[in-house]
Amino acid sequence: MSLLGTSIIMAGSVLISTINCSGVEAANGVSSCRLTIVFNNIPYANNLRTGWGFACLIEGFQQTILFDTGSDGNILLSNMKGLGIDPGTVSAVVLSHIHADHCGGLEKFLQRNYHVTVYLPESFPVSFRQAIQDCGAGVKIVDKPAQLFAQVHSTGEMGEWIKEQSLVLETPKGLVIITGCAHPGIVRIVEKAKDLLKKDIYMVVGGFHLAGTSTARIREIIQKIKDLGVEKVAPSHCTGEEAISLFKKNWGKNFVESGCGAVIPLY
Repeated sequence: MSLLGTSIIMAGSVLISTINCSGVEAANGVSSCRLTIVFNNIPYANNLRTGWGFACLIEGFQQTILFDTGSDGNILLSNMKGLGIDPGTVSAVVLSHIHADHCGGLEKFLQRNYHVTVYLPESFPVSFRQAIQDCGAGVKIVDKPAQLFAQVHSTGEMGEWIKEQSLVLETPKGLVIITGCAHPGIVRIVEKAKDLLKKDIYMVVGGFHLAGTSTARIREIIQKIKDLGVEKVAPSHCTGEEAISLFKKNWGKNFVESGCGAVIPLY
């Protein structure tokens, strides 16, 4: 087993030119400012493989960004191929947190494209950082809230036991928040993004970490997110079936399907 793979397992056991989104379109008429879910345990596109974890591709900004890498690099690369995505077009990888279902696919990805910079929370072990550099990729450490690229921000590390960063994208319709597992709390993440950028929240996408949470608590969280003015939600991965169902009921037409293979326009 490689050093990178060993680092993921060891850490997991310890922790158990800028494109403006407004008006950019691809030749086929589909928005090129978009998210594509390339790894998820929630199915969507029938031709793709599911696996426990999450990863999405962010296009239409200064960089083409891969956010998280799922748990299995073979599945990740297979799904990218099935979606017509060339791994070589990715220039930045952002990892939300150390758990293997979010960074387990990184090594296989770097074997296909090491010409990237990987943005890691500061809490990642030094051995993990070194293993990435040994693969030929660059590493940048994120601890506090930061602008990574034009229109792309990190919340910085949040949480106490499990440290996690989320991405915040500025779009003409408002902020789009992308979470890995939302271990620090989905409400806290939304509050942090809104406080940092002082803008309305258009959409929240990713794992909300509500599987196994009581119905009463889920309803309380839903109300708080509504009170924060979130226009659209796209929960998946570790959100849990009951919570996803309740989000869908509460947001209606503004609920966005975000299983494996879903393409989500950002304007």
